Order: sequence, then structure tokens, then C-alpha cells
Amino acid sequence: MTASTRWLEPFSWDFVVAQNEILCREKSAHHGPTSDGHEVAKEFWEEVRQNEMNLLDAIEACRKCHRLAPFTNFNGNTFAAIARILVKRLNLDFTQEHIARSLAGHIVAGVASEEEVAAFRKFCESLG
Repeated sequence: MTASTRWLEPFSWDFVVAQNEILCREKSAHHGPTSDGHEVAKEFWEEVRQNEMNLLDAIEACRKCHRLAPFTNFNGNTFAAIARILVKRLNLDFTQEHIARSLAGHIVAGVASEEEVAAFRKFCESLG
């Protein structure tokens, strides 16, 4: 996989909704759209997923959708799951994958430190 590609293209909004529904069902939580964030997030996602971008930009798109809160529950988990899939597709060794997954998850959740973001940026730049 190259550094600049259509990372999010395989993930339609229907996929995102289904991912959230599964997460909610597993925790016996309500699944549904929010009145404020759902349409805005859907429009943003459908637009951005068609774009070529680097991996960090794809992770940032997941973070933005998490912040838009399109669902009543598990927004962070929904978009972090997509971030984990993106990292998994890199076919890294176990240790590298674990670190990259952790950093990506922290970025999506909005809890990454400046050092973590810088480390993930450096990792993304090393992809080519």
C-alpha cells in the first residue's frame, strides 16, 4: 500500500452504520442516528472517502467523524475500528502493528499527545 491512496474508499457509510450497530448490539446499547451529527458526518464521510490521502489524513477523517457524533453511542469505537482495519492492511509485524494501532486509536479518540501524533506522522511518512 502506498502512502497516498484512497484509504477510506472501501468503507461506505452503510458499512460505518453497520459497524456501529454491531458495537451497540454487543453492549446492549441503543443504536441510532443523532439529530445534530448524523447527516453532517455522512456527507463528510461520503465525500472524503473518495479522496486520495495519506494514512494520517485518513485517521484524522475518522477522528473528525467521531467528534461529529453521528450515532447515539460508540462513535469513537466505530471509527477506531476502521482505523484498526487500515493499520491491519499494512501487514506489519506484530509489534509495529500493535504500536500503530494504539497510536491511531488515540488519535481517533482525540486523546493522543503531541508526541504520539508526531510519532504516527513519522510512521506514516516512512510508508513511502
